[in-house]
Amino acid sequence: MGPRMSELISMAPPDAVKILLTLFLCFLIGLEREDRAASAPYTFGGVRTFPLIGLLGYALALLSPLSPIALAAGLLAVGALLLLSFHHKLQTRAGAGVTTEVSALLTYALGALIQRDFYWIAATLVVLALLLLELKQALESLSRRVAGDEILSFTKFLLLAAVILPAVPNQDFTQFHLNPYKTWLVVVAVSGVSYGSYALQRLVKGRGGVLTAAILGGAYSSTVATVTLAKKSRGAARPHLYAGSILMASGVMYVRLLGLLWIFNAGMFRRLGPFFAALAAAGLAFGAWWARRADPGGGAAQSDAAPKNPLELDAAFLFAALFLAILVATHLVVLYLGDAGVYGLAGLMGLTDVDPFIMGMTQTSGGATPASVAAAAVAVAAASNNVAKGAYAWTFAERETGRPALLLLLALAVLGLAPLLTLSLR
Repeated sequence: MGPRMSELISMAPPDAVKILLTLFLCFLIGLEREDRAASAPYTFGGVRTFPLIGLLGYALALLSPLSPIALAAGLLAVGALLLLSFHHKLQTRAGAGVTTEVSALLTYALGALIQRDFYWIAATLVVLALLLLELKQALESLSRRVAGDEILSFTKFLLLAAVILPAVPNQDFTQFHLNPYKTWLVVVAVSGVSYGSYALQRLVKGRGGVLTAAILGGAYSSTVATVTLAKKSRGAARPHLYAGSILMASGVMYVRLLGLLWIFNAGMFRRLGPFFAALAAAGLAFGAWWARRADPGGGAAQSDAAPKNPLELDAAFLFAALFLAILVATHLVVLYLGDAGVYGLAGLMGLTDVDPFIMGMTQTSGGATPASVAAAAVAVAAASNNVAKGAYAWTFAERETGRPALLLLLALAVLGLAPLLTLSLR
């Protein structure tokens, strides 16, 4: 901007820039509505009406300090005009919407916002409004594809993360140092990872194939993915494909654990990060290589079935209860049984749901449990979980798939104990 232009702007009345900004932003909305009017028998306003409504809002906001009811009276007057317009629209065509009328109300508010110096808010509202107006077909198509139960699932996640979490107290209780906020934060994090994988599985259902189902299922629950793939392998005559996919699901488990450790315990992440990253790479790479080996039968491979929604509220409360129980059990085990008891508890918990135990270790590490012992216990629990999944694969799959899946998971479990060789145990 040259000095001459800067001088002209400085000489302009204080409200000149505001009025021009009001005209510009309201004109953009009017321009978009004018384009829609070309394909409709009747619509309210366009490139002249919307800027006029914005200017009216600006003028009445300017007068509102002198007359507090001016801005409200203007809103009522504009609302009455819009009501008459909508009544006429209903008589003109069936199924008429109120998008244009609501846009006009927003335009009135824009003038008032700009007069009160809320420039950023006004510009942001216009950008968002234009996106919503222009993406009409895409949004309506999305609404037809998203089932009602999926909206309910997302609402449950918002309930867990945005309603319950801020409401629970962030302080320790009892001699076991139980913190409700940290407990629920763990629930939200684990549920969020599972829900993200669940949503992706629903999105690619029927299009991703067995390998995609294994990868997404491993992020959701590698145990559930193992059982599902093992059952699907029966009659498919694709032992290499399914055994390799089962190994890949367990490789993704280590990626999932890396993310949770990074969020909840940076020290444990530094201790176990290199090992878990190597295990994840080994499981994914060798599993993919094994899955791509030729199978003699070459039967049709079935992709994973739709997973169960992980955001049932009773499941979230059950996870919280298990997490608290494991925290208490860990304190008692350390007190009465020492390090050996922690490792025994880790091996036992790995046979069931490993997430509550591992999250419990992230909270007790460096406190009730020595940091090195907690890290080693996490490695033991993950290895134990791989052994359990190998047993599930052996049980639910046919022998041609179950045998190599068991051996591959046992090998991954043995490799998963490598951190015990380098961690400085007490």
